[in-house]
Amino acid sequence: MATQLKNLSDFSHTTVPNGSAYKFAIAVAEWNAEITGSLYNGALQTLLSNGVSEENILSVAVPGSFELTSAADILLSKHTDLDAVICLGCVIQGDTKHFDFICDAVAQGVTNVSIKHSKPVIFGVLTTNDQQQAIDRAGGKHGNKGDEAAITAIKMADLKASI
Repeated sequence: MATQLKNLSDFSHTTVPNGSAYKFAIAVAEWNAEITGSLYNGALQTLLSNGVSEENILSVAVPGSFELTSAADILLSKHTDLDAVICLGCVIQGDTKHFDFICDAVAQGVTNVSIKHSKPVIFGVLTTNDQQQAIDRAGGKHGNKGDEAAITAIKMADLKASI
């Protein structure tokens, strides 16, 4: 496994722009709250530590990962001054195909909302085989996908502003 011994949230190899000029929304799923709460805390702290002021961060909770797409669309429709939306969730493999349907729908939905609004919508959704993998990627030994999603949002907002 490529991630077995890596902290995936190491950004020492790249330049992260200052985020002070941008406004972000974070949509976080309440399902698997222990995991999504860690993702949210990581994203929030990363935005703040990269220059984004608290008043330029709008946070909303949704019931589950499936609802992240609708939330992103609503946020971008109602808050046209947003530069990006970060979607945070966690879907853990179970015994049925439900996992596949949810993961596919959210990934496609996030992409479609981003294209519809011509603004970055960031896929910060863990899709893991088990609870331990989720823990490892929500502040554990593999870093925090929330951090990664926030860095991606800053970099994409900056890219859009610079083109």
